[in-house]
Amino acid sequence: MIDPKTFKTAIFTLIFCTLSFSSFLAGAEVLDKIVAVAEDDIILEKELNREVAAIAQRIQASHAQMPPEYILRKQVLEKLILDKLQRQLAEKAGITVTEDMLNNSAADIAQRNHMNLQEFRAELERQGMSYKNFLDTIRNEIIINQLRSREIGGRIKVTDREVEHFMETEEKIGEEAVQYHLGHILIAVKEAASATEIQKASSKADDLVQKLRSGQDFTQAAMSNSDDDNALKGGDLGWRSPSDVPTLFADKVKKMTPGEVADPIRSPSGFHIIKMLEIKGLDNHIITNTKVRHILIKTNELVDDEEARKRLLALKARIADGDDFAALARAHSDDKGSALKGGSLDWVGPGDVVKPFEEAMEKLNINEISEPVQTQFGWHLIQVLDRKNKDNTAEQKKNQVRDAIRKRKIEEETELWMRRLRDEAYVEIHL
Repeated sequence: MIDPKTFKTAIFTLIFCTLSFSSFLAGAEVLDKIVAVAEDDIILEKELNREVAAIAQRIQASHAQMPPEYILRKQVLEKLILDKLQRQLAEKAGITVTEDMLNNSAADIAQRNHMNLQEFRAELERQGMSYKNFLDTIRNEIIINQLRSREIGGRIKVTDREVEHFMETEEKIGEEAVQYHLGHILIAVKEAASATEIQKASSKADDLVQKLRSGQDFTQAAMSNSDDDNALKGGDLGWRSPSDVPTLFADKVKKMTPGEVADPIRSPSGFHIIKMLEIKGLDNHIITNTKVRHILIKTNELVDDEEARKRLLALKARIADGDDFAALARAHSDDKGSALKGGSLDWVGPGDVVKPFEEAMEKLNINEISEPVQTQFGWHLIQVLDRKNKDNTAEQKKNQVRDAIRKRKIEEETELWMRRLRDEAYVEIHL
């Protein structure tokens, strides 16, 4: 029986040699070198060089110290291998990204950078970045996120009991106003690793901790040594609330001070090194609730936008002349649910209504009536009846705990899933 690994190696070698010989015969340029094989795909040297250049540019922009080139290339190649393996899984699962999804994502990124899409594209090109490569990167991220959501997210459940237990056992969960800025390095260990391999990884982690405590730059150490997905970000995990810290090192983090590097922590994935970069406090979460009512006129084949606006302006004039808003809402509003209550939506909080409605509502004084406001549902006449502030800290904390437990579970499961994917895949590196 033919060994699958030997068979794949022979096939890729045959393809490579055939293509190279064909190029030679045709007098063409030498075929770009294959630097790695990942299951049914290959990674070319130009692909690696392009990604290395892009990541090096991001590192320089963040003013972090650049790791040695061979370390950077090794880390980027591992990232490309994992991307290829995940893309192949996604393709088998039928996961695709439509042009609308891609364009909407690009527009959203441009908006977050306070630019329209044309301005954002021009800025990318000014910085020497191809817009096509940018879209390819976004497409890849969307596909991988959908794959992880399908493979992992659907299996993650957070029960009310888990939330309650966390809030009962976590120290001062309702009072504690702390966030941690953490750095993380993973020295990976395969699931089927031998005792010698485990000892080697443990020694490497111990040695690295001593160097970090002696002043070695953490960002540089993470880029050079970490097997974690955040290695090329310098191991930066960002700001985390106590409930958002992975279970594995949650207890240790609470006792750490800024600048401290913890002893290595063992997990099924390997050895974790944590550094406390910063600590800061949080304020109470105060929200404004608004008591509001409206009259809705929907557009259709008989009622266009202009007609809907005219009807609402006529109703607003009648209210100014003394007609009752509630009576007019009951008679004219196309929102039948609120029309029965005189147009009342009762008390609404942030995010409870669509954005154009909320923005218009926030600008109104109490008892003031808006001009006609358009949303996806039609045209509205809005009146604010009252406002009150509410300390939403406890409810917000409960929601944060639920989200954090889910995020923690996803994070831990993703780490194991990716290591398993890499360990079980057929990979050859020719770098």
